[in-house]
Amino acid sequence: MKKILIWFALCPFWALAQGQGTTINKIIARVDNYYILKSDLQEAKANYEQNGQKVPDEGRVLESLIINKLLLAKSEIDSVSVEDKVIDGQLEQRMQYMAQRFGSEKNIVAAYGKSIEALKVELRQPIKEQATIEKMQDKITEAVKVTPNDVRKFFNAIPKDSLPYIPAEAEIGHIVRMAKVTKLQKEDLRKKLFDYKARVEKGEDFAKLATEFSEDLGSGKQGGDLGFAKRGQMVSAFEGAVLKLKPNQISDPVESEFGFHLIQMLETRGAEYHARHILLRPEYNRMDVSEPTRVLDSIRALIQVDTLKFEKAAKDWSEDKATADAGGMLIDPASRTSKLPLDQSMEPTLYFTLDSMKVGMITAPVSYRTEDGRTGVRVLWYKNKIEPHLADLKQDYEKIYNIVLQNKKARAVDEWFRKAVADVFIKVEPEYSGYKIFGVDGQ
Repeated sequence: MKKILIWFALCPFWALAQGQGTTINKIIARVDNYYILKSDLQEAKANYEQNGQKVPDEGRVLESLIINKLLLAKSEIDSVSVEDKVIDGQLEQRMQYMAQRFGSEKNIVAAYGKSIEALKVELRQPIKEQATIEKMQDKITEAVKVTPNDVRKFFNAIPKDSLPYIPAEAEIGHIVRMAKVTKLQKEDLRKKLFDYKARVEKGEDFAKLATEFSEDLGSGKQGGDLGFAKRGQMVSAFEGAVLKLKPNQISDPVESEFGFHLIQMLETRGAEYHARHILLRPEYNRMDVSEPTRVLDSIRALIQVDTLKFEKAAKDWSEDKATADAGGMLIDPASRTSKLPLDQSMEPTLYFTLDSMKVGMITAPVSYRTEDGRTGVRVLWYKNKIEPHLADLKQDYEKIYNIVLQNKKARAVDEWFRKAVADVFIKVEPEYSGYKIFGVDGQ
């Protein structure tokens, strides 16, 4: 195997303002044009603690940071990039999550001491980097496959006295119906958008109005510009309206699942079109839940008399697109299975609801808030409870399969790193040169 050469050198210092004072934030590593600061290392270690995980030794944490920068450097060499539209969408989701968590944008500003615009600028680059890293990892591991024989071999190689103990788990399904915008809210939002349209027709700049009023946090700072889109990329209500427009023409208000849009067509290019919009969202805490509650009451009644199966009802009626095709089953992001740890790591409302239920029960409709802050109603189905037990190949096949898959992917990525590291310039500050990076001593 070719020897991996990593250069260790004394790097300069950066002074960064933090809190009320100024601290010297030292650069401890460089990967091509990407830098790793001492604060990055400290923050990465703190993240393990905050997530209740054992903190690896400092050398392993530093290696993981170098790996991420290596992925970014190689993404430039290999021309792997993430579209601005994807970054905008993820940024918008992040801001919506923060707004939900803090209650309002005003509270976010108070908590961080920065304007919303400044926070968006600050968040955009790390979001872009993380999305690029994930795309590179997907590219590297796309050919990795796992067979049932791989899973059996892995499990059978575990000594019987070393089998892991699996805590209690639960399988839970839900059917979600979203709250409806009230007639009064619709009229108010449409009136505002018609007013913006009139202002543009009288000579005001559409982009300026979008920057000031649009609630699409991704495109708003770009004057509402959505860039070029291919047919089928946008939701049908939006696309149906925009394709009726001629260049520079402005639509009447258009309702979609994201809110109400005022759309301006800018240009077309073959099968693509370039548009911008102003998006207004309803106040989710004032929305009407009576109709979705009635629907769920009816569905629940049919399921309880066995006229309708829960999974079929979820596929046909649930408005949670992420779970509907899976029969409404919630997925644990860590194990990527439908078995959720039945402990206080579970979302509190869900945990305490299950605590008062028996397996097989379906709740009456209860209020629900999506990750992006939308209001809805859902019924929960306590499908199954798995008691604590030693790992078993049959019962825990999905979990073991995912472990084998992740191990194979990790080996594929490790092999890629050992080759890719020769393509980039890496420096590590002498204070950290005693660590093994990619399995190689730094002396």
